[in-house]
Amino acid sequence: MDTDLPELGSGLGYRAQLDEAIAAHADRIDWLEVISEHFMFAPPERREKLRSLAERFPIVPHGIELSVGSPGPLDADYVDALATLVAEVDAPWFSDHLCFTRTDEVALSTLVPLPRTLQVARAVARKARQVQRAVGAPLLLENITDYLGMAAPLTEAQFICEVLEHCECGLLLDLANLDINARNHAFDPVEFLENIPLERVVQVHLAGGIEDGPLAIDSHSTPVPPGVWALLRELRARAPVRASLLERDQDFPDDFGTLLADINRARAVLTGQSHALPGREALDGSA
Repeated sequence: MDTDLPELGSGLGYRAQLDEAIAAHADRIDWLEVISEHFMFAPPERREKLRSLAERFPIVPHGIELSVGSPGPLDADYVDALATLVAEVDAPWFSDHLCFTRTDEVALSTLVPLPRTLQVARAVARKARQVQRAVGAPLLLENITDYLGMAAPLTEAQFICEVLEHCECGLLLDLANLDINARNHAFDPVEFLENIPLERVVQVHLAGGIEDGPLAIDSHSTPVPPGVWALLRELRARAPVRASLLERDQDFPDDFGTLLADINRARAVLTGQSHALPGREALDGSA
């Protein structure tokens, strides 16, 4: 993995609904993550919007349809368009999910967990190497939520280790997904951190979810919960992190300052100054 990647700081996922607020508070946001597919095959006016954003912020494309875990060859048209997008914004890296989203004939429209076997891990690593070479920039792979928890030869941590052992990709560690999986499947998230190569973590995602009966659900619709903040502090105590990203996809707060406060809070953790800020627990009384 490239060890000279920049430290981007604390960023926000770009969503069109937040465009005006982002522009008004650009000095409070270190960088933006954009959904790759929102711009890869977009009309000229949307690409112009992306170029305008890139003049003010570092931009990182984050994809959902690379489907690095699908069998068969890569989608050459998709990878070419992705390479063009990454070059257009001069992205320091790009990312997608450690999963599959389509077969040869069917687009699944969801992030499907992979069978956690040595064979699959090494196939994913081979494909990740191909993508990274074709795009010409570092690729980060992101851990996803797994609501089924099917038995497998490898744990999730072992599977991630096996993939990264056989490619030069970095890890986008989604701490919300880790927190949700740990709660749904009753494992220790700190032990998970102890069993993955933290030196490969480049970026983290922070988000809030919902409770749906016995399940915790990754909805990106609520404030970052205390457990995710605790994992960020735990991670930062063990290894440096180049970038954090606040994800919010729906139920946006009326007060954009709420998101800015969380961006600032994440920045404080990344820079080792979180002791100077009151935790949300102190602010709202949550546990």
